[in-house]
Amino acid sequence: MHFPRRCNPITIIFSGLLAAMAFSKCTVAQPRPFVPADFAVPATLETPHFRARMLTVNDVVKDYDAVMTSIDHLQGSFGPGSTWPTRDLTFEQNLIDLGWHQKEFQTRRSFTYTVVSLDESQVLGCLYMYPTTKGDYDAEIIMWVRASEVARGLDAILFTAVKQWIKKDWPFKKAAYPGRDIKWHDWEAMK
Repeated sequence: MHFPRRCNPITIIFSGLLAAMAFSKCTVAQPRPFVPADFAVPATLETPHFRARMLTVNDVVKDYDAVMTSIDHLQGSFGPGSTWPTRDLTFEQNLIDLGWHQKEFQTRRSFTYTVVSLDESQVLGCLYMYPTTKGDYDAEIIMWVRASEVARGLDAILFTAVKQWIKKDWPFKKAAYPGRDIKWHDWEAMK
């Protein structure tokens, strides 16, 4: 996944849940809380097309399938220089990623939602919310859908639903959608 943090679990060799627990000790310097302490983080976003809910280590099998069957489609999802995912991404590395995202969600430092079919039989994509201080933005929001769902229009459906959800149910003053509403080049150059 995407790790704009000081601790990158992909580069550290541990295994399974022990690794995820080890990463919980990594600190992220944040000048202010990402969301207010009294904000009730939404558990789900549900539409007639998908459900978005907290990504956990329990999603590893279906998440790994979504990622590995969409490698070419997903590269560049986190910017033009991003090479994630690579063909050599292992199941274990993906498990570590998910543990990292789950812990970040639990500590309210960032929020990652898995996007699943309504019957939960398949991971359709992923949604990431990170704090940012670029420009006058307070949230950076990135999302992707698996390659097989692009032709069905899910990417546009997800983007529209997320934008409405963020505006209606989240406390962000100004959310950025790099690679969508803001060109990657402009986002990367922004201070």
